[in-house]
Formats: sequence, structure tokens, C-alpha cells
Amino acid sequence: MSAEEVAKAFTSHFYQAFDSNVDSLAGLFQAQSMMTFEGQQFMGPQAIIGKLKQVGQVQHQVKSMDVQPSTSASALIIFVTGTIKIGGDNPLHFSEFFQLVSTGQNQYYVHNSVMRLNYGL
Repeated sequence: MSAEEVAKAFTSHFYQAFDSNVDSLAGLFQAQSMMTFEGQQFMGPQAIIGKLKQVGQVQHQVKSMDVQPSTSASALIIFVTGTIKIGGDNPLHFSEFFQLVSTGQNQYYVHNSVMRLNYGL
């Protein structure tokens, strides 16, 4: 699969799972995975999934996605923008960065994730 195909498949799966069953995302993270969510850092699957569950019921709509190769042929950087509804409230803009690292052919885990809500100024 091309980097673009991997990124599209990953983002589709990630946000559908986040919106419907956060626990199903645990397999995407490893012990060394780190997520920064609105400035707070979480390491490892248990801490990351715990934080995502705290956000509550969400609904994402991806508006754009960019992908680049990272430090090696086995890693990708993905940048996503879109909107998120939290608990049925009005949608907020968000941006999220992922670094995926390959664990085998067409298999990746999230090594890094940084998520920010983008409030209007």
C-alpha cells in the first residue's frame, strides 16, 4: 500500500472507532506510544485509552489529511484537520498529528499523537 492509502485507511478506522468504541483503539498503541491531548501527555495504551474515554461521546468529521514519510521508510507522519462534536454540542475544529511506525507489512502502531482543539480567536 502507498503512504496515502495507509493514511486514508488509518484515519478512517481511527475516527470511526473513536466515535463508536474507544476500547477498540487499544491495539493501535504500544507501551512506548505517547499522546498529547490539549497539552496533557499520556503514555501507553491504558493511559491513552483512559484519556480518550474521558472525552465522552464524540463524532468526528475529517476535512483534510496530509501524509509524509517520516524518519525511515517504515514510519509515516499524518496530519488531520476536521470537526468534532463532544456530547452533542456544536462542532469544534480540531487538528491532530500522528506518527505511525510499521510492525510488519501494512501493519502500523501509533508511536505519537498530538491533538488540539482549534478555538476561534
